[in-house]
Amino acid sequence: MNCRRHRVTGFIVFYAFLATLVMACTSDEKHSKISKPVWPAPPATARIAFEQSFSTPEELGIERGFWQWIGDFVFGGDENRLIRPMAVVTTDDRHIFVADPGVRGVHRFDRHNNAYKLIKRSNGLDLPSPVALASDGNGNIFVTDSKLAKLFIIPEGSQFAQPFELDVELQQPTGIAIEPETGDIYLVDTAQHKILVFDSSGQLKNHFGKHGTQAGEFNYPTLIWLQNEILIVTDALNFRIQLFDLEGSYISGFGQAGQSSGYLARPKGVASDEDGNIYVVDALLNNIQLFNASGQYLMTVGERGQLPGQFWLPTGIYINDQQKIYVADTHNHRIQVFSYIGGL
Repeated sequence: MNCRRHRVTGFIVFYAFLATLVMACTSDEKHSKISKPVWPAPPATARIAFEQSFSTPEELGIERGFWQWIGDFVFGGDENRLIRPMAVVTTDDRHIFVADPGVRGVHRFDRHNNAYKLIKRSNGLDLPSPVALASDGNGNIFVTDSKLAKLFIIPEGSQFAQPFELDVELQQPTGIAIEPETGDIYLVDTAQHKILVFDSSGQLKNHFGKHGTQAGEFNYPTLIWLQNEILIVTDALNFRIQLFDLEGSYISGFGQAGQSSGYLARPKGVASDEDGNIYVVDALLNNIQLFNASGQYLMTVGERGQLPGQFWLPTGIYINDQQKIYVADTHNHRIQVFSYIGGL
């Protein structure tokens, strides 16, 4: 009787183990299916593909050194983790910068040297509200701090953000773009409802825009993108995107308030790919909407959620020369990375 009982028990344990294994495999298979989504969904031809997301250096393959491990053990390692990422920029695939008001600084992920650094001002002073980033193409990173109402530069290889002196005072600096040939700085001042243009030494060259709803006017503009001598500006509370040339002359615009495809509810980050398609991050709709250069709606990427390709109040976006798309998924505390496959 005991032997029979042991055999029955053994069979039960075996089948329980087998069931667990099958469930695990099914779960892994299901996860693998949802972990690499593409847009549009099959059977349509994919144009955008999810690659990865990250919140910590380790998720980018950057291992902690001994002294960093000791520091994290003694003081806690929360500052290594993305808390409220607002903007992202890369100098190449191996150097990623993330502006994060949640840790009052800028994360630098250096995959080339297997290093991580939380960058603040000298003497340990915080950047209380870093909201936008731009690269000048020479390894230097510019960051706007809306609370301090100042522009800072992180020189290549520097451990600190240094004030970048301008010859006029700012009220609420947000979006920033750098013209690579001249070094001219295009800076959005949200409170002034205008774009300020500085030369590479910080001297004001030009400004354009004023408060209003007409073409070329703004209602709390926020972020900006520059590509092929075209400035693309998020005109947030006019619920539209406006395009200008480098002199500030109006070219075109598109968008209107709404909560369905092709409409804008809370537009934030904006960028464009190598084919001129314009990507608009919408924090309220929790997605990215794609438009062609003429402003015609093409497709939507994402929805509300925490899975790969889903968002929760996303903000910034950056597309590098390799057509990698980096999105600051703010309230999911992560950066999501996608690839533009092409053909839209």
